[in-house]
Amino acid sequence: MAKSSRKRRIVAFLIDHFVITFLIVTILFLFFGEALINGNDPEQVIPILSSVLIPGFMLYFAKDSYQGISLGKWIMGIMVRDENHLSNAPSFGRLFLRNLFLIIWPIEFIILVTNGQKKRLGDIVAKAVVLKNPVTSSKGSRIMALISVVMLFFVFVFLVVGSAIKNSDAYKTAIEEIEKNEQVKTEIGTIISYGMIPSGNIITENEYGQALLEIKVIGENGTMPVTVYLEKGKSGHWQLVEMQKEDGTVLKSISH
Repeated sequence: MAKSSRKRRIVAFLIDHFVITFLIVTILFLFFGEALINGNDPEQVIPILSSVLIPGFMLYFAKDSYQGISLGKWIMGIMVRDENHLSNAPSFGRLFLRNLFLIIWPIEFIILVTNGQKKRLGDIVAKAVVLKNPVTSSKGSRIMALISVVMLFFVFVFLVVGSAIKNSDAYKTAIEEIEKNEQVKTEIGTIISYGMIPSGNIITENEYGQALLEIKVIGENGTMPVTVYLEKGKSGHWQLVEMQKEDGTVLKSISH
């Protein structure tokens, strides 16, 4: 069986890294998105992060445990094998040990590129070798799997992150300010609803925060995209700084 090329190994690593990171971030936002965005007390946020990141790292290091093949390796048509018994994958413990060395990935990358046996340090310590998989799914199905992962990522960004923003205190404050603004009501009539997914960003650090939100306001006589700038200070509450229409017209501004 032929050894895998370095290029295939690097691409497989990048796919695995992307997928597992995507999974960890998805779980964080699905279950703890509101707490993270609202910038709760660090003493509350740290246990939340630990409850997801620790199992996430364990999954990362165990990613090749099924027959020496991770998702990235399956897509790239390669596999990890015991260098002394090429028909067998190394034991779970050796595979786990092998991946622990990815913590020092820059060094691992240099060793992989320069090693004549196409091995990184983790391979050498675990007595493993990465080979081309002679029995693998068709190239088309593997490409479709990769496309599906990328599409899921964009769905996540569009829905999960947007939902977390909608549940944030900053967004709720922005909606309150929009609904109090008489110019908005004059131009589009009674507000009926808002766009499904707001865009923008919310940055919090301890009790301070800044937010820029772009919200589509839907009224009975039309729609109005509104950009809202907010800040959070020692009071712990979000306050409006400025509200603008899409063309830059200021709807409301609070001077400091």
